[in-house]
Amino acid sequence: MISLTTSPDLPKRGEIWLVNFDPTIGAEIKKVRPAAVISSNATGKLPIKLIAPITDWKPYFSQNFWHVRIELDAVNGLTKNSAIDALQLRGVDLQRFIRKLGNIAEVKMSEIAVAIVTVIEFEV
Repeated sequence: MISLTTSPDLPKRGEIWLVNFDPTIGAEIKKVRPAAVISSNATGKLPIKLIAPITDWKPYFSQNFWHVRIELDAVNGLTKNSAIDALQLRGVDLQRFIRKLGNIAEVKMSEIAVAIVTVIEFEV
């Protein structure tokens, strides 16, 4: 059996992967797009990862605490400035992952975590 924490081919926390979000319903984020892997590498026995979808950056997103801006660079593998959408977190099966694009800096992962705890109104 393959361990979720040690296989180099499986999505890991802090990575950006191309993910197939379809089929979707209503206002859920759609189509094949990048997503940030949020869940711990040690989480669960099911072949599921918690992810945050990534969309094109729009200037009005700067008003939204749940949109975390991520600039394109050689490390993250994105092709344009983007936004990580902490409001649309979801658990997805490993079958939805297409290929790894890159990695997110730890400081950016901290910003995403702050956005998530704000979305769920968690007080530390």
